[in-house]
Amino acid sequence: MCEGRISGRYGMGKVWIIGIAGGSASGKSTIVRRLRDYFGEDIGFVSHDSYYKAHDDLTYEERCKLNYDHPNALETERMVEDIRRLKAGFEIECPVYDFAAHNRSKETARVEPRKVVIVEGIMILENQRLRELMDLKVYVDADADERITRRLIRDMKERGRSAESVVNQYIATVKPMHEKYVEPTKKYADIIIPRGGHNELAIRMLIEYLKVVMASED
Repeated sequence: MCEGRISGRYGMGKVWIIGIAGGSASGKSTIVRRLRDYFGEDIGFVSHDSYYKAHDDLTYEERCKLNYDHPNALETERMVEDIRRLKAGFEIECPVYDFAAHNRSKETARVEPRKVVIVEGIMILENQRLRELMDLKVYVDADADERITRRLIRDMKERGRSAESVVNQYIATVKPMHEKYVEPTKKYADIIIPRGGHNELAIRMLIEYLKVVMASED
């Protein structure tokens, strides 16, 4: 369990947890970036991707072959406990994942509680205990062809992957796991945002909602 302290900034006031889910490369990160650009350090952020399990016992080649799109690839129970701590006013030490190495880093990142904490990830709505901690659940929807195109560009540019490895991974695990574990969680969402990060109206509405939450005394 992470050690922490009671945040002096918000005391024991309510910490609002906003979940932003959706398929890989659906536009979740774009929406989160817009929210963080608007609210700055007034909101916190935790990514489910940070909780991919460590595999120090495996070689790089072996780690490349793992199914990273299955719920078992993530240490979600640790995330549940971390979100509970944030809601209780404690800071956490969030794990850091190295996508280029396909392994968890030895470093951690300190996250302090804020009035609003954004929780983002493709499968955050798949786990009931995690869902129950959220005050608002958002599902970002996007066309499958658009998602694979974005993922191809992102993984080649930001994660050092080859085009062949990205396509092979998409066919082998990303697509079937999305259909089995991600798409069905749309039914748990309070809000569905179609067209991903391109939906300017939906993003503005979400910003207005968060402005009300930030101004509340709860």
